[in-house]
Amino acid sequence: MIITKTPYRISFFGGGSDYPSWYKKNGGAVLSSTIDKHIYITCRFSPGYFKQKYRIVWRKIENVKKINEINHKAVRYLLKHLNIKEGLEIHYYGDLPARSGMGSSSSFTVGLMQALYKIKNIKLTRAELAKNSINFEQNIMREVVGSQDQTSASYGGFNKILFNKNNSINVKRVSSKKNIKKLNENLVLIYTGINRTAHKIANQYVSKLTTIKKEHISKILNYVKEGERILKYGNIDDFGRLLNDAWMEKKALSSLITNSKINDIYDDAIRFGALGGKLLGAGGGGFLLMYMRQDQRKKFFKKNYKLINIPFKFTSAGSEIIFDQLKKDKK
Repeated sequence: MIITKTPYRISFFGGGSDYPSWYKKNGGAVLSSTIDKHIYITCRFSPGYFKQKYRIVWRKIENVKKINEINHKAVRYLLKHLNIKEGLEIHYYGDLPARSGMGSSSSFTVGLMQALYKIKNIKLTRAELAKNSINFEQNIMREVVGSQDQTSASYGGFNKILFNKNNSINVKRVSSKKNIKKLNENLVLIYTGINRTAHKIANQYVSKLTTIKKEHISKILNYVKEGERILKYGNIDDFGRLLNDAWMEKKALSSLITNSKINDIYDDAIRFGALGGKLLGAGGGGFLLMYMRQDQRKKFFKKNYKLINIPFKFTSAGSEIIFDQLKKDKK
């Protein structure tokens, strides 16, 4: 059996500039961090005495004889893409709900790719794992996704990620430990309970990034520089205020990014003392990140008792294999 552990991520600034349709013409950058919530994927060779060749356990349980019969799109495409011939049993576990803006789809891809390359006895660098995962999602699966989630999941850590016009990616670790610790203490992660599919929302505005949305993305990129500056030299409360400015700019990308329920939660948090925040991911639902001191949260959650507060810590580790004992059962 092989078990991989792959982190979720929180993206602060720069979202939208990590789509290749934008950064291949203009360059892009994001400021993000992985957190101590993970996706775990286990893979083992299918025992020869079972009738099915493939067993996939996620929110469904699939027992099939052929790859093309697998319903889970990423699993089906990746097994075919990597030309995996052996029968496999694959189990998926996540600390957080899927389709919630935490980069879960890309974390799943990175974690499964890590396991399958190990089965093929091929070792990948962090850069290769990120590059291969990006290529798979964007060009093999044809999903409308950016390039930051796969990079964050592969490398781990609190990073400024640069997307260059020549299609290369540079990962720069942000090392301001004191302010990053303060930032972590002042952030609250709120689950709205609204699930959505990121690529469907992104479809609404990605094609317009280099035309009518160009001004918005250019402003969003400035927030990356300012956010990095605050972490290094500034007052960490200014990071919260900057989150608010960036959220207002992001909402202008598409009417689907937010809705009345999310706006009500956000506005209520501001009334209880939050300085700013944002909806994570492409928008439409999932997790709302707010910059709110701990002494302000009790009254907020007492009023909004149906909302779920998810405690978290920033982490430095990317996707990793945490167990490796692969054996083929004799038929």
